[in-house]
Amino acid sequence: MASHADDEPTRRDFLVIAGNAFVAVGAAATLWPFVAQMNPDASTQALASTELDLAPIKEGQAITAMWRGKPVFIRNRTKEEIAKAEEVKGDQVPDNSARNDLLPEDTPADDVNRVKEGKTNWLVLVGICTHLGCIPKGQSMGDERGEFGGWFCPCHGSHYDTSGRIRKGPAPRNLEVPPYAFISDTKIKIG
Repeated sequence: MASHADDEPTRRDFLVIAGNAFVAVGAAATLWPFVAQMNPDASTQALASTELDLAPIKEGQAITAMWRGKPVFIRNRTKEEIAKAEEVKGDQVPDNSARNDLLPEDTPADDVNRVKEGKTNWLVLVGICTHLGCIPKGQSMGDERGEFGGWFCPCHGSHYDTSGRIRKGPAPRNLEVPPYAFISDTKIKIG
């Protein structure tokens, strides 16, 4: 018959548990630098997003900013440009996808799906032609803007409208709308 004393923890049990705990802590401390070195460095994290002040951009003007090594077109559209973009529905353009990173892929390319509600004058696009990666013209006041008043890629003749949608030429897709948010009335954060 076993005695009740056999059920009590012994010094050996304590040493086994303490030894295992010591090994586990030591393994975690040894592995931590290897795991931590896989995180992106500060310069990479700084490129992940960018903040811009839109206050100096007058109606009808545009600027080009850099985000993740790509040009981003930001245009303060005029009332005429907005009206022109709104009268064309997504099913009337070659690419019916809004190409907005914050919306599902099958969202129609209507102008309302390519801008922020209440800020329809601000259009933010990745400024790379979807045909072969050229930079379309249309950011400067004297630039050729194509038949639809938006952007024109002189390399192969793609025409984009005032909402950045492909309207004519070999480009297969609309200009992409990057993820962005207004952090105040005059500042946006891209990324």
